[in-house]
Amino acid sequence: MQRLYDFIRRHPTGVDSFWALMLLGFSLLWVVSLPNSGVGRAPAAAIVVLLCLALALRRRAPEKTLLLVAALGVAQLVLDVEPNPADFTMLVAIYTIAVHDGSRWASRFALAGGVCAAPLAQLRWPEEYVSVPGRLFITVVMTVPFVLAWVLGDSMRTRRAYFAQLEERASRLEREREAQAKVAVAAERARIARELHDVVAHNVSVMVVQADGAAYVLDSSPEQARTALETISSTGRQALAEMRRLLGILRTGEPQESEDYVPQPDVQQIEDLVEQVRAAGLTVDFRIEGTPRPLPSGVELTAYRIVQEALTNTRKHGGPDVGASVRLVYFDDGLGLLVEDDGRGAAHELYEDGGADGRGHGLIGMRERVGMVGGTLDAGPRPGGGFRISALLPLKPAH
Repeated sequence: MQRLYDFIRRHPTGVDSFWALMLLGFSLLWVVSLPNSGVGRAPAAAIVVLLCLALALRRRAPEKTLLLVAALGVAQLVLDVEPNPADFTMLVAIYTIAVHDGSRWASRFALAGGVCAAPLAQLRWPEEYVSVPGRLFITVVMTVPFVLAWVLGDSMRTRRAYFAQLEERASRLEREREAQAKVAVAAERARIARELHDVVAHNVSVMVVQADGAAYVLDSSPEQARTALETISSTGRQALAEMRRLLGILRTGEPQESEDYVPQPDVQQIEDLVEQVRAAGLTVDFRIEGTPRPLPSGVELTAYRIVQEALTNTRKHGGPDVGASVRLVYFDDGLGLLVEDDGRGAAHELYEDGGADGRGHGLIGMRERVGMVGGTLDAGPRPGGGFRISALLPLKPAH
């Protein structure tokens, strides 16, 4: 059935031509049955053929078809060709012009013609042995199909226009959503680039200070100089790794001039962040598992931003009396983060859209940050309510 429906939609003129041939067959039988006296068969056959032709071409030229059908109706009245099966084309023409999103004059003309058709037919071919009230009743009954055809067509036209408007609006909203997501990603990458720039600058500064110290104690204290050189080596490798990440971000666009020159936060400041959130009225359980040890600056910055964004979303969308928990787990090859809340939980779309303010933070920023350090992020509703965000940040970025 679906294939048949698709075929009909792809070949509307062919379908109309099929029904026109069927109608032509019934109408020619009527022509053949006409008596020899009265109107000739030739005018009746010509009108029948033209009406069927109008039915076949109704969708290709609706307005011209309407005018042709109206002219043929007048010809029937003038030539005394009585109503016949081919007059069904008039109903179809009225419906077609009403459903067609074209000129309004054509729709009004079709309605007026449909209303006048039955009264004119009764005046031209009055029913014998029927009283005047009976003729009026017959006229009203015969007018109803024409009016219904126009009403049905106009309703279909309005419905199609409404659905077309809905589809256009949905398409426009989807394009706007995609554009906003791209802008959010670009803005977040620019922000990350500025922060990594500060991290690299800090590492290079440490290298310079250690190099100056090593040169100063090289002769008097070789062991201290060796320690400084080892620090320079590890700091340099870390700076190179951060620089590669920074260049990877800059390939997508030019970052704007940084306006914040404060030191970038690290893992140790997460505990201070939790205390600030607790002071704001949110209950937070904070735990550290494993043995804390120095981490790459980019990893520490990413961990801090993830916890900060997760707790912010908990405060915004968790509802009243919400509680949260933060876990930092030190593995041999990485740092694990788990942030959960037991509130009503924000919808996933809120995080995707950057929260209620729509400024491009939320999961978009988290995924960008985790991706920059080569980690993985998993976020979603918790069973029984609330929201969970877990991330694994490797100590060494994947190449």
